Amino acid sequence: MAKLSQIGVDTSKSVFQLHGADESGQPVLRRKLRRVEFLKFFEKLEPTEIGIEACGASHHWARELTRLGHQVLLLPPQYVRPYVDRNKNDAADAEAICEALSRPKVRKRRVAVKSAEQSALQMLIGTRDSLIGRRTQLSNAIRSYAAEFGLVIAKGLARIEPLLERTVTDDSVPAIAKEAFATLGREFRELAPRIAELDAKLLAWHRGNELSRRLREVPTIGPIGACLLPIKVPDPHIFRSGRQLAAWIGLTAKDHSSGGKHKLGGITRAGDEPLRAVLVSGATALIAHVRSGRSQPTPWLAGMLKRKPPKLVAVALANKTARIAWKLMVSGQRYDRARAAAPLTAAA
Repeated sequence: MAKLSQIGVDTSKSVFQLHGADESGQPVLRRKLRRVEFLKFFEKLEPTEIGIEACGASHHWARELTRLGHQVLLLPPQYVRPYVDRNKNDAADAEAICEALSRPKVRKRRVAVKSAEQSALQMLIGTRDSLIGRRTQLSNAIRSYAAEFGLVIAKGLARIEPLLERTVTDDSVPAIAKEAFATLGREFRELAPRIAELDAKLLAWHRGNELSRRLREVPTIGPIGACLLPIKVPDPHIFRSGRQLAAWIGLTAKDHSSGGKHKLGGITRAGDEPLRAVLVSGATALIAHVRSGRSQPTPWLAGMLKRKPPKLVAVALANKTARIAWKLMVSGQRYDRARAAAPLTAAA
């Protein structure tokens, strides 16, 4: 067999399809492996460049193959799809991954491999988001069911407990409905301590991580955002600039230009949705503080708020935050509040 230059691997739960090519791009390996055979095959193989689609379990396999001495690149699925032939199957997918691996443009857009600790912390944040989502579902359900019996309250989670108490004492609520409200109430009350426990674990990790503490100094980044950025961007050097990171997150405008006419639309919403949501939420919170007079805006932010709607400014500020975060991550510097507050003419 000719010397392998690179291998594309299409992963699944129990079957792995391999497609290998030599330096000229000619296929020299087509093989299907069971899960138990996968690592044994690569243990006997010389160090090779391996491409895997960034998907479920891909970071685990990347860590295992790297431990065996191979160079692993995780490729975004949307950049592999154009190289898939008309008939889609495991062999065609593996060949497409191998083909995409040879393209410099795709290689530049690879996904950084997360460590086991980073994957664990991402799971912790995901679990917290799931519990918060369930709490929101329960509060909305309790409100809507209570409204059927004429019981209406103001907004806020703090109003849910008094509402549940009213369902117990109100004689117009049937007994079967009171039992249902009690069931929803028990589940609602159980979520608060569980969310608080996860918050404490995240805060402990944040305080023990030097990069997370530096990111927290940016006004629009809170503890969750400071934890999420190092997880979602484990290697900031794969981005050439902060602008590229902002585009990867999906905070840049869609380009619909043609015939020399430039037309920009809304943000692309590409990249990582949780990270984008955290950055936009942080920007929205800062703008709310500025508009209420509780915070002093930077000259750039003050100028934007005079010219643009608040929601548009929030996205622009989130974009700016992403670029600042990239600079802090690659340079090791701390956030300079004095420089941010300097007049625009002096900064120029």
